[in-house]
Amino acid sequence: MEREFWVQRWRENRIGFHQSEINRFLQAHKDWFGKRLDGATFVPLCGKSLDLMWLRRHVPPVLGVELSPLAAEAFFHEQRLDPVRTVRGAFQVYGASDIELLVGDYFALAPEVTGPIGAVYDRAALIAMPPGMRAGYARQMTALLRPGTPMLLIAPFSPKDPHEGPPFAVAEDEVRALYGENFHIERLEHHRYTPQMRPELKERGLAFSEENVYGLIRA
Repeated sequence: MEREFWVQRWRENRIGFHQSEINRFLQAHKDWFGKRLDGATFVPLCGKSLDLMWLRRHVPPVLGVELSPLAAEAFFHEQRLDPVRTVRGAFQVYGASDIELLVGDYFALAPEVTGPIGAVYDRAALIAMPPGMRAGYARQMTALLRPGTPMLLIAPFSPKDPHEGPPFAVAEDEVRALYGENFHIERLEHHRYTPQMRPELKERGLAFSEENVYGLIRA
């Protein structure tokens, strides 16, 4: 998935992945962030997510990374915040009221850019990665985190073409293959839906879909 793909999606306002309310799994697992270390709550590929504001209230400060400056600008505009703009390495930084958004390439991040990360919330980043990029994404995440850092990971799955996306389906065995060597992994929630429960699955030719929530701790 090339950088220009996501930048173009924001230019064209094709952002169906944006949620118009706070994620229910984030709210349900608020206590997971009680395990956090000193440092920022990190949100990879954050877009203009409303979850950033929830995290600011409960586990500040918040640090997001996002490719598109349009997303960062939209976030601060919609939240009526006036960000200070600076530069940190190869990243533009938008900061206001316990939230910093780094505009640039996630794969170019380094600890000296992020500073200490206390916890991670991944709702939209891993599932934005096609299969060929996920191992690199997980390696980068591992390199950024200290032992003991918790991560809340939301990863839906359905038996569709693995290259159909984004968002892409990520199975539990793949989560464990990507992170199992360097993280302790616990599945916190699992929901399975059939076409009888969700008629849109039949329309898409899917036998089922799943919602999975994982809690990971950096070993």
